[in-house]
Amino acid sequence: MDALAGAGTYPFAIAALILVGLVAVELVAMLVGMSVSAFVDHGLPGHTIEGHAEHGPLGAWMSWLNAGGVPLLVLIMIWLACFAIAGFAIQGIAQAVFATLPTLVASLGALVLAAPATRTLSRWTARIIPREETSVVSQAEFIGLTGTVVLGPLDQGMPGRVRVRDAHGNVHVLRTKAAGTHIIAQGAAVLIVDGTGGLFEAIPAPAELGADHSLKPGATQS
Repeated sequence: MDALAGAGTYPFAIAALILVGLVAVELVAMLVGMSVSAFVDHGLPGHTIEGHAEHGPLGAWMSWLNAGGVPLLVLIMIWLACFAIAGFAIQGIAQAVFATLPTLVASLGALVLAAPATRTLSRWTARIIPREETSVVSQAEFIGLTGTVVLGPLDQGMPGRVRVRDAHGNVHVLRTKAAGTHIIAQGAAVLIVDGTGGLFEAIPAPAELGADHSLKPGATQS
C-alpha cells in the first residue's frame, strides 16, 4: 500500500485500480451471461472488429498497437497493466539510484515503455484467449457449425456463450441464444442455425452430427 500511495506514483496507482475494476466488472458480467468487452466493441461507432478506428492517424496507431487484434477492452486492460508496472518500476529504480522523479517525467517514461509492451502482449494474448466473433460480414461462416455451450443454459433470455471451431481450426466464442422454445444446458452440443448483429441462435445438435469434444470446458486443445 505504501508503494501505491508513494510520491510520484499516483498515475500508476490509478491505472492499477482501474484495471482491477474492469476485470471485476467483466467477471460479474460473464456470470450473468453478458460481456462488457462485446458491448464496447459493438457499442462504439467507427470501430472495427479489432476495436480500432478504420482510417486516419488514430487508426494506423491503433493497428500498430493492437497487433494481435484483441477486443478493445482487453487492449485497454493490457495497456493499463503495462503502464502501471512500467511506472512503478521507473520510480522504484529512480528512488534506489538517486531520488523520486517528478510525476510527469515518470508518466512520460511509462507511456514510452507501455506502447511496445502492449503491442507484444496483445499478440501473445490473441494466441491464448478465444476470440469472440463480432463481424457481421463473417457471421455467415458460422451458420451450420456445431459447438459446445460454455456459458449457459441457452434460452430466450440473456445470451450465453458457445465455443465453436471454424473451417481453419480457429476457436471462437459466440454470443448465442436458443432458437425457438429450446432450453439447452451448459456443456451440451449445439448447432448454430442463425445469426445477426453479433448474436447467434442455436438448437440442440442432431446426434448424427456428433460433437467436437475438444471444445468442452477444460478440454485440452491441440
